[in-house]
This record gives sequence, structure tokens and C-alpha cells, in this order.
Amino acid sequence: MAVGNHSTITEFILFGLSADPKIQALLFVFFLGVYLQTLIGNLLMLLVIRVDSHLHTPMYFLLSQLSFLDLFFSSVTVPKLLKNLLSQLKTISMGCCLAQAFFLYETGGTEACLLAVMAYDRFVAICHPLLYGQIMNNQLCKELVWGSWSLGFLDAFINILLAMDLVFCGDKVIPHYNCELPSLFSLSCSDVSINVSVMLCSVLLHGLGTCVLIIFSYTLIVSTIMSIGSSTGRRKAFSTCSSHLAAVLLFYGSAFLRYAIPNSDSPLELIFSVQYSVITPLVNPLIYSLKNNEVKAAVRRTLRKYLQYLR
Repeated sequence: MAVGNHSTITEFILFGLSADPKIQALLFVFFLGVYLQTLIGNLLMLLVIRVDSHLHTPMYFLLSQLSFLDLFFSSVTVPKLLKNLLSQLKTISMGCCLAQAFFLYETGGTEACLLAVMAYDRFVAICHPLLYGQIMNNQLCKELVWGSWSLGFLDAFINILLAMDLVFCGDKVIPHYNCELPSLFSLSCSDVSINVSVMLCSVLLHGLGTCVLIIFSYTLIVSTIMSIGSSTGRRKAFSTCSSHLAAVLLFYGSAFLRYAIPNSDSPLELIFSVQYSVITPLVNPLIYSLKNNEVKAAVRRTLRKYLQYLR
């Protein structure tokens, strides 16, 4: 990698969590449990949507993409975190560090876009129910998903491409449990003003842009729901988007709290980072399975089917 030829540092030390061996052991058990539950929850969601014909709709196609993305998102950081909690030497090579930063931005950016796409899906379903099947056809859903991945990739590629030219010649300790660009910028001997400006622009255009689209969609959704005459109809309409709204609030709320704090390496910043990149992928399938009657019914049908098969 080109960056290795220009730098005196070829690896970093990830040192964001406790150095106490007893606390590290507890943290290992905690994060291992969270990761296993994340894998099981999202894989179960993917399986249920795949095998249950009642869920072969645009809404659940997008939900399956969210579950796959959460599997990817969690796997970018947690396995390395678990390894470091058991290791005395908590190092990560320059290439792996930049790769981890790339996939963090790729998955985070893609999830922001995908949540905006899901908000549009709910807007069409509630505001134009008679045209839903015609508008949200399979071709459009696939194009929107590929567009989300492409925008996430472009955002990450530009930022990491600029980061590859940075020179690191001083402290190599990253006071964090993963590699993120703000942490790398503080260790660089190079001028990072362009990197910071590009990252800020990408966050504003990518993160804030998708947030505005979601807010606009829900403004129209709420307006339509409030115009429904019966309270039963309003509750039924709201229930179709309550799970997605909860996922949006969790993702954007934790991301805002994580990035609103300057790179101060404070315990609070680490807590919000864990909530954003570790807890959110765990909670998303729980939100949809607990708040969505169709998903709960499909889970029961799928489990009953496979239990009968095992007998």
C-alpha cells in the first residue's frame, strides 16, 4: 500500500477499552453475547423473510437488506474487538485499519440510505396505497438498494483514498476499540484540513441528506394519517411504520450522539460509539420482530415448520 512507503508507522495499537484483565474478561463475555445474538437475530430475520411467502413484499425485501447490512456492520468491528480483549498485543496493521475504516463508512452510509428508502416505501404504502404495487415494483426496489450500496461505497472510497496519503510518524496508540478517521487524523503528521473538510461534507450531504428525506416522508405520512377519520384506521396506518420509525430514531440518535462529541476519547464517546456500531445491529431485528405482528406470525410459522421437519 502506498501509505506504507511514506510513513514510519506500519501498525497502530487499539487501546480504547479498559486495561484491567478482569474487566476485559467481562467485556469479552458481554460483547460475545451481543455479537452472537446479533448474528442469530438477523440471520433468523433473513431466513423468515426468505421462506415465508407472506413476507415476499417490497417492505420485507428492504427489511431483509437491512438485516444483511446489520450483520455486515457488526462484523466489521466486533470480531477484532473480541480478539483484542483476549490479546496482550492489541495491534492492527495500517492496511487493516484503513480497511476497517472503509467498511465502517460503507456500511454506515449504506444503512442511512436504506433507511431513507424504507421511509419512501412507507410513504407510498400509506399516502398512495392503491398505487403501491405499481410504484414499489421489484425492479425499483433492487435499483434503490443498489443505489444505497453505491452511494455508501462512493462516500467511503473518497474519504479512505485521501486518508491513504496521510503520514503517521508520532504516537501510534488509537484510544478507541476500532479504526475511525477522526482518530487517525489526530495521529497524523500531515495536514488533515482537506480530509476533515471532505469528511464533513460527506457527512452533511450523506447523513443529513438522508435524514431530511426521512423527515419529509414522515411529515407527509403523519399528515395523511391524521386525515383518516377513524381512530382504528389511524392506529392501523401508524402501526405499519412504527417499527421503521423506531429503527430510524435509534440509528440517527446514536450516530448523532457519537459524532456530536468532539474526538475527546472520553468514556461517554466510547459508550455512544458502542451503541451506534454494536448495539444498533442487535436491536433492529428485535424492534421488527416485537412490534410487527406479521413478522411475529411468520416467525411462529417458520419455527413450527422446521420443528415438524426435525421430528
